[in-house]
Amino acid sequence: MSINYDTLSKTIVSLTEGEADTVALMATVACEVHHADDRFDWTGFYRVVAPELLKIGPYQGGHGCLVIPFARGVCGAAARTGEVQLVPDVDAFPGHIACASSTRSELVLPVWNGAGELLGVFDIDSDQPDAFTQEDADQMSAILAAAFKDAA
Repeated sequence: MSINYDTLSKTIVSLTEGEADTVALMATVACEVHHADDRFDWTGFYRVVAPELLKIGPYQGGHGCLVIPFARGVCGAAARTGEVQLVPDVDAFPGHIACASSTRSELVLPVWNGAGELLGVFDIDSDQPDAFTQEDADQMSAILAAAFKDAA
């Protein structure tokens, strides 16, 4: 299955229009993205809950890690640097945290609200190696920016 980003974007915009509650937005985005492409094995959010600390948020898939410091792993790197992490081989990523042994590749995007505050990170794992492209990163970044623009 190939993802149709135009349809996904329109669906998420229609579902999240006018919503400002961060958890409601995260739950909706995680569900829609997870079911949009069979490359996506685990899809979810880690929320900023304290300085330099992420905790699990809404997700689809098996169990995730409950707590991730900014200093560790792919999710921590995205939160710490504010940059998208496109990881073709998680075993080659220094300090990777294996929340699920099936994960082979990962795409993690920082999530900002319209005021420029870091709300958390959006983590997409795949059980396939090298599953994500720069197009995936760019399209997901645009979807997240639109969905979370009004988030509190």
